[in-house]
Amino acid sequence: MGLLRNRSTGAVLAGRVRFARGLVARYVGLLSRATVAPDEGLWFERAHAVHTLGMRAVVDVIFVDAEGRVVHCEPAVRPGRPSVSCAGAGGVVEMGAGFLSTAELNVGDVLALEADEV
Repeated sequence: MGLLRNRSTGAVLAGRVRFARGLVARYVGLLSRATVAPDEGLWFERAHAVHTLGMRAVVDVIFVDAEGRVVHCEPAVRPGRPSVSCAGAGGVVEMGAGFLSTAELNVGDVLALEADEV
């Protein structure tokens, strides 16, 4: 697990985020979860779209460019969507619903996933 940090402000936005590494992790993502807490999430590198087919949880979706700069946000994405995408995105961060309503995050901010040092 890692810390999702807003490098533009220095604030830690969430404490339970991980990279979706490998084909299985990228395909399964958060599918098996009935709920996802707002401070939990997955970062998909080299992606410009995600789907919520088969998901049971509502998620907030953040699109970032290759440098982690926020280019677009989609709050409260419901299960069953075949595609949620953003042209020009270089990565996608899925967070539990409610994250975007409480996080100090704006388009243009730079995000980073850092190892939890605790």
